[in-house]
This record gives sequence, C-alpha cells and structure tokens, in this order.
Amino acid sequence: MLKLKTKWFNKWAKKNSITDAVLSKTIQDLSSNLGTVNLGAGLYKIRTAKSGKGKSGSHRTILVYKESDRVIFVYGFSKTEKDNLSSEELKYFKKLSKDLLSIEKNKYKQMIQNGDFISIGE
Repeated sequence: MLKLKTKWFNKWAKKNSITDAVLSKTIQDLSSNLGTVNLGAGLYKIRTAKSGKGKSGSHRTILVYKESDRVIFVYGFSKTEKDNLSSEELKYFKKLSKDLLSIEKNKYKQMIQNGDFISIGE
C-alpha cells in the first residue's frame, strides 16, 4: 500500500512532533475503524495521538484512503484549535480526495521525486 503525506502535512507533523511511527499507527487504526469518521469521497477524519499523550485531546488528521491501495495524509489540526472542518473546507477536501484517488498509482513515484509528496516509513 502507498503511504504518503503532502508537503504541508509533513511540515505540520514535524511542528507537532508527529512521527512516521505515529502515522503508521493511525493507518492501522483506520484499517480497524478505530476513532475514524468517513467523510465521503474517500476522505476520512481520524484521531492521531499527541506525542507521548495518547488520543485524549489529540490531533485530528484528514486523509485520503482507498483500502489496500493508498493513504495520503493531507491536513491536520489540534482539537484545541478548532472543533471541526468548515463546510467550505470539507467541500475542498472532498474534491482533493477525488482528484488524488483518480491519479494512477505509478504516477506517484514521479510526484515523490518532485517533492510533492513524502513517503511514510521509508
């Protein structure tokens, strides 16, 4: 399975001390449907643990997911920053999700080389 994060998300994750190991655990939770909200169009919101604190009061991550195929972390926020996505944000991310899922999987290799995406755990 292809496991990626956007440049923006990578910067946000570093700022919030979210490691690839934490993101890998988040992917496992998504596969098991733990703490996950399906927003439609292949877009999911899931709790991601704060470094050393667990999921209570944790971060929320928005990701694009197609089972056994790809997962792409696109956005994150702390529950203390905001409660949820606005309707405009949700609309934008659903469109982004459809666009990212329409890209052929083999095209991502070039996009990683260009620095558009960062592989998780590699």
